[in-house]
Amino acid sequence: MKKLLVTAAAFASLYGIVAADIHAPPGSTYTAERKLGRAISNIIYGVMEIPEQIVRKNEAYGRKAGWTYGAVDGTSRAMRRIGYGFYELFTFTCPTHRGTFKPPYERCGEDNRIEMNVHDGLSEFPPELGFETYFSHSRAQKF
Repeated sequence: MKKLLVTAAAFASLYGIVAADIHAPPGSTYTAERKLGRAISNIIYGVMEIPEQIVRKNEAYGRKAGWTYGAVDGTSRAMRRIGYGFYELFTFTCPTHRGTFKPPYERCGEDNRIEMNVHDGLSEFPPELGFETYFSHSRAQKF
């Protein structure tokens, strides 16, 4: 009898841990409001792809390639991003991408650290100009 009570108590205590995984599936963070915000940011800040790609191509291939290939690639990415922005603006209430509100970009999320494939895919939100870091610590002295 004591063994049965200990086993039942163990199962009862583990049930909360096992059931907790079911309550928030991975797609629950993608909502209609997030899709609307993504659409507005893609429309407004989509042109930031042009200087972003100029800088990236400059670092990867040199200055001439940065200002030519980077400008052309950045313009192409900006037009795709703005197009996706208008598409998502008009369909933000509908789960259009495989029945979810996830972004419909191809190859999105192949690099889990920054959630984008910088050569082919688009990130969920437009890039930011300036210094970016993915680390929350620094060695700077704060007064």
